[in-house]
Amino acid sequence: MTHGENPRVVTFNTGTPECARAPDADYTCDDAETASAWYGTGLAHLGLMADVRAFFDGLDADIVAIQEVFHAPNCADIPEAHHAGFICEQWQPGDDTVISRVLGPDYQVACHRGRPDKCLAVRRSFGQFRGCGEAAFCEDLLAGGNTADCGGGTRIGRGVIALASGGVLTVVNIHGTSGVTQEDQDCRVKQFEQVFVDMQDGSGMPAANGQTGNIVLGDLNTDPGRLALVDPSARTWNTYVGEGRAFTQITETGLLAPPTYAKLLNIDHVASDRHVGRCFTGVPTEETAFDHVPIICDLAVSGGQVEQSP
Repeated sequence: MTHGENPRVVTFNTGTPECARAPDADYTCDDAETASAWYGTGLAHLGLMADVRAFFDGLDADIVAIQEVFHAPNCADIPEAHHAGFICEQWQPGDDTVISRVLGPDYQVACHRGRPDKCLAVRRSFGQFRGCGEAAFCEDLLAGGNTADCGGGTRIGRGVIALASGGVLTVVNIHGTSGVTQEDQDCRVKQFEQVFVDMQDGSGMPAANGQTGNIVLGDLNTDPGRLALVDPSARTWNTYVGEGRAFTQITETGLLAPPTYAKLLNIDHVASDRHVGRCFTGVPTEETAFDHVPIICDLAVSGGQVEQSP
């Protein structure tokens, strides 16, 4: 399906800290311990990868933002005793990494600079990343500033997509620093300001600096509805996104918004200064494994018609 300038977008934190306790579960508590000890809890388990691939195969997404995905070349640092059941059991240098395997060959993938666990992907029929050429995977393509002492590497990644229909679209992937301390909150304030004020990469421009439209999506690690009174980073997000702001809040917020994280908080979001849309959640696997649920949004240029989501 070709969506022109009206993409279906997905944001999904694929970290796998949980385990299924059913005796016949594919992803066991032992697997969860291995994932935590050796794979950074990133998506790496072969059974879960197969489920996520089937999920995306049926989704017809145009743009995907993923956080906490294991980078397969890091298998070189994991002892063979911990390979069974995970990507390292199969992976060889030159093979597709995890994100390319779960999305398939129809997508081009680009990752944050120095953080291949955080990536954007675009369906090739929708467009391709500027600077990536015809490559399937561009590891350090997404522009972003580095906030010192805030979780390491670039937590904000900007990609510019040359649309197959003509024109360009700027997309920003966010993975805010996690935690509830004052330092964690201050880090998220800085990261959201990188998105909307100054990316801190020397350009003096925000990450969302596209002149013909920006989509901002990802795991904020704060709830701009429920936590606005207690978390300054939530208030910072709301300074730039929401009613009367330059960016429209496309995903739902507020006390009654369905939680996207641990059945408690609504921290995975999509916003845009050109698009509006409708969003829904997905179920990537029947097993208990992910503490986030993927958010899928069908977008349309403001003033256009948005198709009804299933």
